Amino acid sequence: MKDAVFHLKCTRKNLSSIYKCFLPSSPFKLKSIHTNSINIGKPLQFSIHKDDALVPQLVSILQTCTDPCSLSQGRQVHAQMVVSGIGYNGNLGTKLLGMYILCGGFLDAKNMFYQLQLWCPEPWNWMIRGFTMMGQFDFALLLYFKMLGCGTLPDKYTFPYVIKACGGLNSVALGRVVHDKIQAMGFELDVFVGSSLIKLYSENGCIRDARYLFDRMPRKDGVLWNVMLNGYVKNGDRGNAIGVFMEMRKTETYPNSVTFACVLSACASEMLINFGSQLHGLVICCGLEMDSPVANTLLAMYAKCGHLFDARKLFDMMPKTDLVTWNGMISGYVQNGFMDEASCLFHEMISAGMKPDSITFSSFLPLLSEGATLRQGKEIHCYIIRNGVDVEMACKVFNERTPVDVVVCTAMISGYVLNGMNNNALEIFRWLAQERMRPNSVTLASVLPACAGLATLKLGKELHGHILKHGHGGSCFVGSAIMDMYAKCGRLDLAHQTFMGISNRDVISWNSMITSCTQNGKPEEAIDLFHQMGMGGTKYDCVSISAALSACANLPALLYGKEIHAFMMRGAFRSDLFAESALIDMYSKCGNLELARHVFDMMEEKNEVSWNSIIAAYGNHGRLKDSLNMFQEMLEDGIQPDHVTFLAIISACGHAGKVDEGLHFFHYMTEELGIMARMEHYACMVDLFGRAGRLNEAFGMIKSMPFSPDAGVWGTLLGACRLHGNVELAEVASKNLFELDPQNSGYYVLLSNVHANAGQWESVLKIRSLMKERGVQKVPGYSWIDVNNTTHVFVAAERSHPQSSQIYLLLKNLLLEMKKEGYVPQLYLQMHPQTIGLQQPEKS
Repeated sequence: MKDAVFHLKCTRKNLSSIYKCFLPSSPFKLKSIHTNSINIGKPLQFSIHKDDALVPQLVSILQTCTDPCSLSQGRQVHAQMVVSGIGYNGNLGTKLLGMYILCGGFLDAKNMFYQLQLWCPEPWNWMIRGFTMMGQFDFALLLYFKMLGCGTLPDKYTFPYVIKACGGLNSVALGRVVHDKIQAMGFELDVFVGSSLIKLYSENGCIRDARYLFDRMPRKDGVLWNVMLNGYVKNGDRGNAIGVFMEMRKTETYPNSVTFACVLSACASEMLINFGSQLHGLVICCGLEMDSPVANTLLAMYAKCGHLFDARKLFDMMPKTDLVTWNGMISGYVQNGFMDEASCLFHEMISAGMKPDSITFSSFLPLLSEGATLRQGKEIHCYIIRNGVDVEMACKVFNERTPVDVVVCTAMISGYVLNGMNNNALEIFRWLAQERMRPNSVTLASVLPACAGLATLKLGKELHGHILKHGHGGSCFVGSAIMDMYAKCGRLDLAHQTFMGISNRDVISWNSMITSCTQNGKPEEAIDLFHQMGMGGTKYDCVSISAALSACANLPALLYGKEIHAFMMRGAFRSDLFAESALIDMYSKCGNLELARHVFDMMEEKNEVSWNSIIAAYGNHGRLKDSLNMFQEMLEDGIQPDHVTFLAIISACGHAGKVDEGLHFFHYMTEELGIMARMEHYACMVDLFGRAGRLNEAFGMIKSMPFSPDAGVWGTLLGACRLHGNVELAEVASKNLFELDPQNSGYYVLLSNVHANAGQWESVLKIRSLMKERGVQKVPGYSWIDVNNTTHVFVAAERSHPQSSQIYLLLKNLLLEMKKEGYVPQLYLQMHPQTIGLQQPEKS
């Protein structure tokens, strides 16, 4: 066993993290997973269940919880057990553990594992199975050896998943060690254990060992025959594969769809069309001719053997065709030189609503190399790019083509931009220019978003000049691309100038300008443009409505939002998912949560955007419980949460001060659902810890990020340091901020306030001097309020408002009342002239 464990450690450089994975988060303390830390002799004591009648009902419910969608139901059963005082003795605890494994709740399973009696194999079996299901094969094997070290004997249900883990690591050596243990315990000839061993050996090139074990099996079921048959096919020994099939026919075991699919693939590789035709007859006798895997393999066999008439006849007879069916027929046409038929079938495939994949396009590579089929090649290549099927496949196709023109280059540029590969898009454009090809308006409209994505204003201006020089500036879609580029590069003035230069503005150009104003902090201009768009006779679409509602939310302007809502109810947008989701967000940000919920409840159909909007609405209003209830309803409705969902939930936890809950959802998102955390999630987690004063944990979260933090993350930490007076971390955060965003006055002011709070006046003066040296101007803060459908805007230290005198008088009275209640002003802050007299000591 020592050799086996040593071999396993060699398969991965660092497996120490297995110990961390098994550290329980429950009050039951366990320092490590070493044998002496698990009490096998004395099982953990739990309360005996109070209600015998309840246990069968709970077991019955647990047996129905077998997928992630039923995880919440399983947790409810667990909660009922705790409330009812039902213990984990017997098989109830094991069934609960099994439920968590099958439903993907691995953290819950880990905690459950430590509360069970570990002298029996069932809990170990479930955990080994769970690791194997997750692809953590090394952990599964380490747990198996730990099970042996604890003195717990495996049973026949332990070994299939242990052997599968060996296969996952492609380690026959470890498999042989496990095989020795199986022989010693007398499980070698068990049909399930034997099948697993035969599969391990056959899939790792040890076909003789597989056959030797196969011949020794006293009872062979259909699974065992299929495993052996498939082993020969995968090892390229089609002759023996057909031999095993003939042996099987002499037994009482009937072939099933897996058997036929396997042996038919052998016929296709060996061009055994006569034997394959006989098998086709046998398939019909067994009633499996319309079984999808069998029919697809039959079609592929006829196509590879050149019998395209039979293949197409079978294709047309199939009541249901999937992607494999279409790919097999297209590949058959291409391989036999029927290029036009392949192209026609490809168009039929698109019309039928079937989305091609990389295998489909791999079939077309020979077609794209034919000079006589340039038009078809361009069409297929452009489809690959536009639909983002596979960038590597697109590059391969691009390199295969000898005649490359502007159309193909434009498709490549567009595809790269759609996949976020902006530098590659610009490289293709440069190559196009070097080859003296003349870009058309579509090419220019395709490359401008690459400039916007990289915020390369200089290059964008050069392209704009080229567009004007060659007369492409009047086109709506080119003009919209220029506007979008300028707006994303921070030049909204140039975007508006371009917009005004477009003579015949369409809905896209209007939408682009409205969205640009909204995203660049100009909601008033966005609403004004929205009104102009309607007055000019351009019809709104869902993008126009969503952009205008977003502007209303940012202002906020509830009256305008209600007007748009009324317009939606009268027109075709009353059931538009995205417009209704924007409506929920608008009402929420304007402070009317009841109307936001009403809109949500009235929606005929809901998607993840709708659910995310209402979850965020409750979270932003500090109603965490309602937010989590909506999240639970979302799961029960069968909607899968995405990264936006968890951003809303973690933010809601931050507003409510529930740090541990926020951390739980962060781990649930990344570990259990496999959703990768983005920059916004890390910023939210830093804010979560920062609000609670747990600054070291906030800094630890930043250091754990798999990519470099941006200014938003460091700014969040600096704000938390200002709140809690941590000078040391504030210096670290500001050092990074001054490198990332040196012209943002807010960061200098925050750092200055941190030092002022600590009484470090020299540091305050240094920061002010640094601002002067770098030419950083403090931007005055402003706020606004909506009163009687009129928006009132206030800027710090200005008196332009017509009611300024009354407002400052009221402020003075409020400050006096606050002072009576014990308020002490922060004297280091710059004071407004109207309030400076209030800060002086009172004369006796």
